[in-house]
Amino acid sequence: MQVHPISPDKLAELLADRITGLPGAGERWLRVAVDGAAAARPELLADALVEPLRLRGRPALRVSAAGFLRPASIRLEYGHQDTDAFHDLWLDDGALLREVLDPLEPGGTGRVLPSLRDPVTDRSTRAPYVQVPPGGVLLLDGALLLGRWLPFELSVHLALTPAALARRTPADQQWTLPAFARYEAETGPAEAADLTVRADDPRHPALVERT
Repeated sequence: MQVHPISPDKLAELLADRITGLPGAGERWLRVAVDGAAAARPELLADALVEPLRLRGRPALRVSAAGFLRPASIRLEYGHQDTDAFHDLWLDDGALLREVLDPLEPGGTGRVLPSLRDPVTDRSTRAPYVQVPPGGVLLLDGALLLGRWLPFELSVHLALTPAALARRTPADQQWTLPAFARYEAETGPAEAADLTVRADDPRHPALVERT
């Protein structure tokens, strides 16, 4: 394994090149996951990919997994700080498949719902469906996305050491740390992802290359 420091801008350019170089790019929809704990800010990397992809002729749609959490009545059934529920139950995999990922399968409709439920109000966002043009790219950010049999053409994992994760996780979210430790132990996201980026310092990411 080799680790190469890289600037955030160059990382976005490199990933955009990787996405546009995928088999079928420009002919079919591509689904890209940017996986990482909230402390790793996966949404920032996903956002940073939109313009480089546009310049390469690939329109991108941004979707956050946070818009596809199960209702609070299910998420919090075992309490507000149950780590197993956070790991297993919070993300509505079925809705994410049905409304976002499956429509972008070959022969799909390309009609995607960008969000389902507001995680703060626990109410429907009433977001309108969006038609992803042929050759478009879905950029999905979120935590604990891998190991769920969700279909992606490319997955990127933002890795944090346990110390960095603890340091950058707000005090009211520290209870989630055991869930991420379980994710590391059971899923091994750094190995499960197509690409891994060390993100202990978001200003100085490093690309991990497997040898």
